[in-house]
Amino acid sequence: MKLLLPEEMADRLRDAICRIAPNCQIVPIGSDGTPKGDPTNAEVLFFRWGLSAEATRRLISTPGLRWMHTASAGVDHILFPELRDSDILLTNASGVFDIPIAETVLAYMLAVVKRLPEFLAQQRERRWHKLPLQELRGLTVGIVGLGNIGTEIARLCRAFGMRVLGLRRRPAPSDVADEVLPPERLHDLLSRSDFVVIAAPLTEQTRGLIGRAELAAMKPTAWLINISRGAIVDEEALIEALREGRIGGACLDVFAAEPLPPESPLWEMPNVLITPHNSWSSPHIEEREVDLFLENLRRYVAGEPLLNVVDKRAGY
Repeated sequence: MKLLLPEEMADRLRDAICRIAPNCQIVPIGSDGTPKGDPTNAEVLFFRWGLSAEATRRLISTPGLRWMHTASAGVDHILFPELRDSDILLTNASGVFDIPIAETVLAYMLAVVKRLPEFLAQQRERRWHKLPLQELRGLTVGIVGLGNIGTEIARLCRAFGMRVLGLRRRPAPSDVADEVLPPERLHDLLSRSDFVVIAAPLTEQTRGLIGRAELAAMKPTAWLINISRGAIVDEEALIEALREGRIGGACLDVFAAEPLPPESPLWEMPNVLITPHNSWSSPHIEEREVDLFLENLRRYVAGEPLLNVVDKRAGY
């Protein structure tokens, strides 16, 4: 069996892969996406972030490719027609990033209610000034997208005594949410939430989901948190709402353009917390990615159903 793997993983995983797939042949992929060997008839592609669209499309078009595993949870950046319309099986890294992203969301919330940015500013000024603070207990969080990441966010919020509203395309009762609502009740969720967390995948249905009307439906004291994809939120409408004080603020890890351009007004807004698409970071991520890939490779060789199979038409 021939496999395409990122160069930095090829040597390290060779023994483990060949124990699962005897007589395996690994072709490393360089940092620019160029295979360092003949990729023809490679059945398996382990894909990581950072490649250009052109390089990604070339890899997807490898003759003989049957299964592609991406080390990301979202797949919007790779669903080119060459992949979407093909018979190539696509799996993602759903479940790998739940813990660090959920912890980041809680850090945002605690920073807001405990006013940490203001205290840090006072510290730099050597100024001693007490501020009235809030508790998370008793506040309501609305989570748009109650998948793996959204569910872990909900679990932590419940541990802090928050009321949890979830939004899912197919609503079903959840052990970690007080209510699970269908998409048509988005405005209901927005109007009742003190924090709105975007944890949905980017699809044609969610692109621009949070626009002027949705921001207007939020409480004037509510904060928007986006740890999913920048394109889900109308950034221009968000900037207007923040400038005019129509919502309390925003904690943003993702943006319409990344890196966030230095001229963006978001950088200087006092009611905005910015992190550079970094909420997923953890020293345990690579270990989880590798474990998931190797388990799926075992299943692939054994002819068993794979974990995290993506519905390429639905986009997740």
